[in-house]
Amino acid sequence: MCRRVVASSALANGKLHLHSSIKRKLAEEKGYVFDKRLRHNVRQNESNCRFRDIVVRKEEGFTHVLLSTQTTENNALTPEIMKEVCRALGNAAADDSKLLLFSSVGTVFCSGLEPSYLMGRLTTDRRKESSRIADAVRDFVSAFIHFKKPIVVAINGPALGLGASILPLCDVVWASEKAWFQTPCAALHLTPSGCSSYMFPQILGVALANEMLFCGRKLTAQEACSRGLVSQVFWPTTFNQEVMLRVKEMASCSAVVLEESKYLVRSIVMSVLEDVNEKECQMLKQLWCSTKGLEALYSYLHKSCDK
Repeated sequence: MCRRVVASSALANGKLHLHSSIKRKLAEEKGYVFDKRLRHNVRQNESNCRFRDIVVRKEEGFTHVLLSTQTTENNALTPEIMKEVCRALGNAAADDSKLLLFSSVGTVFCSGLEPSYLMGRLTTDRRKESSRIADAVRDFVSAFIHFKKPIVVAINGPALGLGASILPLCDVVWASEKAWFQTPCAALHLTPSGCSSYMFPQILGVALANEMLFCGRKLTAQEACSRGLVSQVFWPTTFNQEVMLRVKEMASCSAVVLEESKYLVRSIVMSVLEDVNEKECQMLKQLWCSTKGLEALYSYLHKSCDK
């Protein structure tokens, strides 16, 4: 079956360039990059032997989790990959790290749920598989909702679908100028996930959120920053160094202060996010269980293969 992924389209870069305001120390960080060429080296870390599709690096003061999928294209998500991320977050919640850095290996941050995977699974046992996949999405999103330490996300390239939806559940989002954001739910014959049905209107406003969720509106890094989905945008050639510099500065703060500060910011919406996550996943389950939903997904994949 064709495995065409939306993230393979050309990058949509903004015109404005945000240059670094902190130039000192950059030379010290040049050896730390998130690149496919380092896939072999980065997996030599002893903590990585437990994972197949992600990389976990324990750094001084923080844990670095990278999507590095071996079984999908463009860091697409499957239940197995989402379970690995959940396990990594669980480990990081219990260790002595002060925060979590979440990024990816390669040129695409995350292309969300993989349509061809969904189609392949749902055609074997629709009721069982729809429940299994929806439950995996629910647990994946819940892991971000309940993670007590700050989560910093470094978006090196396109973030689509669930890969973009979870960003408001994180605490600091830094993006490369090459990044762009899209949640083409309707085009993919999916309903919103990742609490985007609630968080996108809260952050972006109802009009833009509806355009993203219903019409597949694509935001450049600069647009996402101006609307509050992204905290800062950095130039691609120094993006990794800028991120590591700031994460290390953040990790020098008190662990208690960071955790308690996040609690004050997030606690008021925690129960709301739990309810939204449950409702979104129930809707996905109903959609995947229905004949019309499966036919729509098949139609999308058929058109994608013909392009």
